[in-house]
Formats: sequence, C-alpha cells, structure tokens
Amino acid sequence: MKKLHLLSNAHLDPVWQWEWEEGAAAAISTFRAAADFCEAYEGYIFNHNEAILYQWVEEYEPSLFTRIQTLVREGKWHIMGGWYLQPDCNMPSGESFVRQILLGREYFREKFGVQPTTAINFDSFGHTRGLVQMMQQAGYDSYIFMRPDEFPALPARDFIWEGYNGSRLMAHKIEGSYNSALGKAHEKIGEWLGNHGDEPIGLIPWGVGNHGGGPSRFDLDRIGEMMQQPESCGGFEWVHSTPEAYFRELPEAKALPSYAGDLNPRFVGCYTSMIRVKQRHRKLENELYLTEKMLSAAALQHGLPYPAEELRAALQDLMMAQFHDILPGTSIQPAEESALHLLSHGLETASRLKTRAFFALAAGQPKAQPQEYPVLVYNPHPFPVRGIFECEFMLEDPNWGEGFSNPVVYRDGVPVPCQAEKEESNLPLDWRKRVVFAAELAPLSMNRFDCRIEMRDHKPLPTLREENGSYRFRSEDLEVTINARTGLIDEYRIRGGESLLQPGAFAVLALQDNEDPWRMDTHAFRDVVGRFELMDPAEGSAFSGIQATLPSVRVIEDGLVRTVIEAVFRYRDSFLVQTYKLPKQGTEIEIGLRVYWNEKDTMLKLAVPTVFGGNGQFRGQTAFGISELPEDGTEAVAQRWVSVLGRTPSGLQRMLTCVNDGIYGCDYLDGELRLSLLRSPGYCAHPIGDRPILAQDRFSPRIDQGEHRFTFWLCAGELAERAARIDREATAHNERPYALSFFPSGEGELSKSLLELGDEVIQLSAFKQAENRKGYIMRLFEPTGQARKTTIAIPSMGIREEVHLGGFEIATYRIDPEAGTIQTTGLCENLV
Repeated sequence: MKKLHLLSNAHLDPVWQWEWEEGAAAAISTFRAAADFCEAYEGYIFNHNEAILYQWVEEYEPSLFTRIQTLVREGKWHIMGGWYLQPDCNMPSGESFVRQILLGREYFREKFGVQPTTAINFDSFGHTRGLVQMMQQAGYDSYIFMRPDEFPALPARDFIWEGYNGSRLMAHKIEGSYNSALGKAHEKIGEWLGNHGDEPIGLIPWGVGNHGGGPSRFDLDRIGEMMQQPESCGGFEWVHSTPEAYFRELPEAKALPSYAGDLNPRFVGCYTSMIRVKQRHRKLENELYLTEKMLSAAALQHGLPYPAEELRAALQDLMMAQFHDILPGTSIQPAEESALHLLSHGLETASRLKTRAFFALAAGQPKAQPQEYPVLVYNPHPFPVRGIFECEFMLEDPNWGEGFSNPVVYRDGVPVPCQAEKEESNLPLDWRKRVVFAAELAPLSMNRFDCRIEMRDHKPLPTLREENGSYRFRSEDLEVTINARTGLIDEYRIRGGESLLQPGAFAVLALQDNEDPWRMDTHAFRDVVGRFELMDPAEGSAFSGIQATLPSVRVIEDGLVRTVIEAVFRYRDSFLVQTYKLPKQGTEIEIGLRVYWNEKDTMLKLAVPTVFGGNGQFRGQTAFGISELPEDGTEAVAQRWVSVLGRTPSGLQRMLTCVNDGIYGCDYLDGELRLSLLRSPGYCAHPIGDRPILAQDRFSPRIDQGEHRFTFWLCAGELAERAARIDREATAHNERPYALSFFPSGEGELSKSLLELGDEVIQLSAFKQAENRKGYIMRLFEPTGQARKTTIAIPSMGIREEVHLGGFEIATYRIDPEAGTIQTTGLCENLV
C-alpha cells in the first residue's frame, strides 16, 4: 500500500521579526504544547531540531526539558536534523558547517542519546554543494530542504544529491512549505493528494511555524478522524512519522535520479544585506579558527592549558550569528544590533585567547639589544607565508626635535625591505611608529624581526609622480597605470605582458534596487543608475579635512616595500576614499575602500572589467569546494575569493583572482566582474501583494547607512599556478599572521615550527583540541579538485606521514601527543 508520512513540526526562528528573548519564549511555549499532545495522542510524533532551542528550554524550564527527554526515549518526540541551528547554507565556511554539525551532534548525543541521520534545513535560502560531503562524513544519509523554489532546476522532488568529491546522499525538496496554517493541516494534505495521488510515497510537513506553534488540537483531531476513514486517505496509509522513516522506505518505493550542483540561487539580496554583520561574522570565523591553531601550538609546545570552554562560548556566538535570518540580513534592526554584540563578544574572547597564546609562544625569544624594538610575527599556517606585514610600536622617548626617526627592520642581523608609513595615531609628534616590511614567515611558528632607528632630516618623500595625466607604477613583476583624471586603474600588467584589465577598472557603481533585503523578485542587479566620480581638488580636499588644496588622486606613501595611492570620490550624498597599494615585489595589488553611504533603494558594486570578454569563466570559493558561477549577470554567492579565467587577446591563458575580507555577493557578464558591496533596503521588509513594502507615513531606517570599509587583493598569472595558490593566499589574508611589538624576557625554551605540510596546495581547515580532550584534531582539505598527496610533519613528536587526498576531499586526523601517533578519524571525531 502507498504510504503518506506526516511530519509534524514547528518551524521556530530564534530571531526574525522579534529578538532572541521572544524566540526563547516561543520555543518554551511551543515545546510545552507539543509535549502535551505527545502525551495525549496515541501514535502522534512531534519532530524538532536545533540544539539552541533545546538549550533554552533546558535553562529556562528544566521540568519541561525532563518531560521531553522522557518522550524521546518513548519514541513520541523525535530529534530531527541534529545541528546547532538552521544556518545560512551558503556563506559560512566549510569549517563553520562542520562546527554547526559537531555542536549539535554532541548536544543531542549527551542529552538524549540520539544521532539523527537526516539533516534538516527547511528555511535556508539556497544550499551549497559542499554540504553533501560534510553531511555524509558526519553520518547523514539524507537531507530535507525547501529552497530554491524553482523546482524545474532539479530532476525530481526526491533525488540523489552529489557532492564535489563524488559523495552522495538522498535529498527531498519540500513542496509548498514546511508549515500549515492553524487548523488547515488537513487541507494541505488534501491538496497534496490531489496533485500526487499516483505517487507511491509522500512526505508532508505540517504544523504552525515561523513563530512557533506547531500542532493544534483541531489539526490532530481532524487528521485522526481522516485516518479512520480509508476513503478520505486517497489510497494511502497515513502515519505520523519522522524524516528517517521516510528515507528508509524511499529507495524501495521509487528510483532516484541524481543531481550534481548547488541548490541556488534564491533571495540574492541576502548575499549583501547587513554587510556589517557579514564582515564581523567573517572576522570572527577567521579569528576563532586562527586562535585555535595558536592555542594548540602553545599547549603542545609550552604546556599552556587549552581553554576549551572559553573557545566553546566564542564558537556558540559564531554559530548563532550564522542563523538564516541573521547572517543573510533579513531580521529587524534590534536583532542586527544583538548579532553585532554577539559577534563582538566572540571577537573579544578570541582576542584575549590569541594574545594568551602569543605570549606563551614567545618563550625563549632572546632579549632585545639596546636601541632595538623587537617585532614578533606568529604564522598560524603549516606553510610559509610570504607577504607584506605591518606593526606599530612606541619609541622609548619621543623625538621633540627636528628630523624623523626612521625604523629599519632586520632579521638575523640582515636588513629586509621596509618603510615607515602613517601611524593610526594623529599626534603631531615623532613618537609612534608604523613599520611595513616584506618577508617570508616560517610555518606554524614565531618569526622574529628587530627594528633599529635611523635619524633622517625628514620622512622619505614619494618618488612616483604624475606624468601626462597618469601615475605609472613599474616594478620587475608589475605595471599598473592609475588615471589621475578618473582615479581608476587603466592598466594592470604582470611581467611585461599585456594588460589584463580594461581601462576604468575598480569603478564603484550604483545600481537600481528596492526596499526588500531578500530581493525576492529578481536574480540579478544590472541596472546602473550612477557611479562614484572623482571630486574636484577643492571638494576633495574639503572632504578630506585638508586646509590646502590637493589633487584628488595623490601618492600618500612610497618606499622600498610599496607605493600607496589615494583617490576621493562622490556619488550624490555618499563619499568614497579608495586606496591602491602597489608592491615593489610580486604581482598582487591591494585595493581598499572606505565608503560613507547615505543612499536608499540602491546597491553598490565594484566593477573590474577584464580583457577576457565573453570567453571568461567565472569561479568562486564555496564551503570545501569551488563553484562554477553564472556568467550571465546572475547574482552569485562565493566566499573568500572569486576568479575569472580565459584567454587574453593575444591568446595566452590567464587567471585573474580577487580575494576579499568579508563580502559574499558578485556577478559576471561579458568579461566584467562586479563585486557586491552594499545595499540600502528596509529592515525585515518584503513584498506582500500590491501593498507598499515600507510604511508611507513615517521615517523608515535603512540597512547599512554610514561608514564601511572593504579590502580586496587582486592578482593574476598562468592558470595552473594561480589555481594552486589562490586558496592559501585567501587563507593568509583572512587568517592574518599576528604581529606584535614585544620585548621578550629571554626565558623559556625557544620553539620551532610545530606542524608543516609538504606540498603547496592542501589546506589546514582546523587544528584544535579534540572535543573529548583526548589529543588534537587536524582537518585537511584539498581545494583544487585534483587528487594529490602531502607530508604531515610534526618534528617534536617524531611524526612524518604521507597522506593522499582526493579532489575536494576533507580528511580529519587525531594526533596523540603522548603516543606520537596520528590516525584518521571521523568529521565528528567519532565521539561516543
């Protein structure tokens, strides 16, 4: 007989049109009502996921929590999903998705003794393909989702979803909604029967949701009556059920087609709305996982106690901020403010722990020589990092006289390329110093530099001058032309080749938008309504707070390491300071933007026109994978980097890469890459019929007004070389080595590199203490899609092991410091 699985649930957003306290109250009342029904109705099963909601019930109404534990043991209440919460399923990093699963798995195993095998993300706005491998490695065999709504993109409502590395699991796309209106569950079931009466099996989620509620007595009574009337059941056996029960029977009921790809796009405005939350989220991701690596090294090399509980608190801050109405920017303004507080709490925790690790790792560093200022830089990555590093320090005595105290950086007594740049402080006194230097850092270790002061008559003056309306920067590796009349890049050449950019690159464009933070009515932002234009010298100088009149494009720093050019722009009531940092070695340029944003119903994008034209291929980093992004102007979502690859006009195959520090939206069409910066919709506002989106009788605050900063790193090269390097470069820019001027005591034992990977590609996603405190967890990832091998070397433990990873494979290892061994373990660390 055909079977219809009725999945009673109560979709409950912790925050959305309300703040988290109201979400907790809704969870308690919903769970209490559901527990009453589970106890009163024979055969009824209530399903719910999200550990954070259970944590609230456990803390605020422990007697109800005890009832739920009993109902779970009796099979009347089903723990489904098993994640910490339902996050956005595109923007968190791969490691963050692992932690969402790991925290949920731990909690439900400890409190309820269960391990769901069907993952649930009913309400998330699209789903990255990288989830498949993570879920499979975590012990899931199936997945239920609702969006995107465009069903024809999939081969069927039930299908096999294939991951980047060939992993597979069953998936089901919900029809209509995960909810049912109060007292209308039987109508939803009837509608499904009318549309799918010839199906051998069905799954219908029902229950009042969004603000909780779940089952009602009327719904349960009406469904119960219909179950007793076979003529009402459409030839199906109706059962109160669970996701796992449905997927156990699904393969026998019908053959499942396969689908290999992302489940996107949906609600593309969410890739950019509330950029402050997105940037702070990225920063906490970076700082937290970097800090774990430093603390692991400090524990293993210097015996520093590993602060597991403090790290867990910061991790829970991050997990909450990834909720699918927080990170996408679709909640009310108080919820945004709460999320920023939450992320700042996590960042403060990480900052204190990172500093604790740093001082432990500085043990054994020799005392400074007289008139030297030590700069210690810790590289948290198991590979060398070459780049430009910055550090500030105080002179032991301010220079009240004439002249300029110029810092010179040495490593092991040998000078390295360096220059002094404007410090953060604005005291008009030669006292605070900011030194910039180029170096290569040894893997997972403390790197020592020493600054000595050389007196000069004045700070070295820039040597790059405007010539014929342009600033032409040239080095052995790089040529960049910046137009003094537009403030934009007209040429970008590497090693004497042809320019890879069209003139006018890095223009900031204003595009038509509306009040909806989801932007439910489109998949693209293409209608340009204006752009930031270079200010005239008088206006630009007034905006800059300069008494004299200066050009609106000017060189502000120049030395042995880099040249820095600044330009000031305006669009309507908004302003922009754009900087270009051009290195004397290498081909990577840094572009910084400081935007003062005061527009409404407008989107802001950074335009990078390339020479690849219509033959360019657009790709971007996703969670543990690389996504082939649309090349038709559709808004796409990516993480730390995007790339365009193709042939230049002369026929050379090149790859142009762009790393960011906290954006996610982008698009590409006819050779032009556009990076999404800002939107200005209303808070938690979207179309309903023909009603106005925002109230028309009062002021409505808009998202992301005010000052914002963005940083991008552009680089190019031969395809294979760029493809191999970009992931580690993006990691080094986001999880930045930690530099601090510190005078060590000279005491303790000097530690060498703790961990090294023997190849130039494979990534270290995590290095942390195991959840059960037994050893340390190391997670590796192959980021190019090509199978390769690496050597894991931990010299202090006598470990040197060659490992093989398939393309896009995630591999997790447990290190036992006492036994000096390393063994493969599961994504969730095989906790029992």
